[in-house]
Amino acid sequence: MNYKIQPTSEVQTGNIGEGTTIWQYCVILKAAEIGKNCNINFNVFIENDVIIGDNVTIKSGVQLWDGLRIGNNVFIGPNATFTNDLVPRSKVYPESFEKTIIEEGASIGANATILAGNVIGKYALIGAGSVVTKAVPPFTVWYGNPAINKSYITRLGIVLNNDLTERSGRVYKLIDGEPVLV
Repeated sequence: MNYKIQPTSEVQTGNIGEGTTIWQYCVILKAAEIGKNCNINFNVFIENDVIIGDNVTIKSGVQLWDGLRIGNNVFIGPNATFTNDLVPRSKVYPESFEKTIIEEGASIGANATILAGNVIGKYALIGAGSVVTKAVPPFTVWYGNPAINKSYITRLGIVLNNDLTERSGRVYKLIDGEPVLV
């Protein structure tokens, strides 16, 4: 066992990669899968049908529901909210829950809400407090309620204007959907 679990957490799964830390008061169900070098902060709940990649940070107060797939190097801010049922009713369950995919390198800001069945593209940035109601393309910045596309972002986290220009004036172009310095 090359991972750390604080004793106040209830962790039912053994599918945890080495180097991962699970902090106080987390509950993780038995079929959940957690990758290597993850940081699962205080008071996180993870259901069974959840797969988390490597090097993922999940901040305090996040619940990850069945159907969620999280790629490598993803950041999920405090109290971000995910849904998995588009028409929830008390004691009425769908045959299967919607799949939501957070691709590699994406960042979800604090208190953002991600509606079920959407894909957050690789290295995309969702601003704090935003409500995502549709798919988010890779390398884009979205915020607001509902969240709308505001600009582009590079793999290194440099936010660009819609004309693919940095504040310093350096110009980028899209190559296979990724902003690359010209």
